Parts: sequence; structure tokens; C-alpha cells
Amino acid sequence: MKRKITFYETAEGASPVEKFLRKQTVQVRKAVAAGFMHIQNDTNPEHLFRKMTATDGLWEIRIKQGGNIFRLLCFFHGSELIVVASGFQKKTQKTPRQEIKTAEARKKDYFRRQAQ
Repeated sequence: MKRKITFYETAEGASPVEKFLRKQTVQVRKAVAAGFMHIQNDTNPEHLFRKMTATDGLWEIRIKQGGNIFRLLCFFHGSELIVVASGFQKKTQKTPRQEIKTAEARKKDYFRRQAQ
């Protein structure tokens, strides 16, 4: 099964994830693209893409580049479309609650607008 990955967009058409990625180095963007390829082809190891516990159906894409760790929080729309809702550089062991809340709010907004 070939999955498709897209970025969440606000009602105005802005993409917070795309904005976040544009601020990263070329090496980080390449690492993210490589991670996306594994996920799209369903060859992803669990350390790269896993379902998060204690969230409203969020999944986590884990990217390591150099000494930095990045997380992209996403959700499924159906079984093949993955919507990336937020991205951040991880600086602590736990995923910050605010990042989870942001991704959950974007998920809710996405499905609300899809239903219209």
C-alpha cells in the first residue's frame, strides 16, 4: 500500500509545517524527506513512525539529524492519507503537551472543514 503524506493547512491556506521545515537546514529537510519515503512505502521501522499514546489518534514521525531530534505530529485521514499537523525540535525527553494540543486542535479543525 502506497501512503500519501500531506501538510495540514489553515482555512486561509497557510501551512505551519511547511513554514517550520523551511526554517530548517538542508540536511534536516533531506532527513525528513527520507523518513517520508519510508512511511509512504510502508517500510518504516517503528522507531521512525509510531502511534502516540494518550492522544486523540496522533502519530509521531521521529527524525534525527546530527545531534538534533525533530518530531512531526500527524494523523490519518482514511487508511492511506497522512496529514502532518505540526513539527518541532525536541529538546526534552517528553513531547511537550502544548505541541500535542496544537496537533489535536489542527486535526479537529481539519476534519471539521472536511465535513463542510
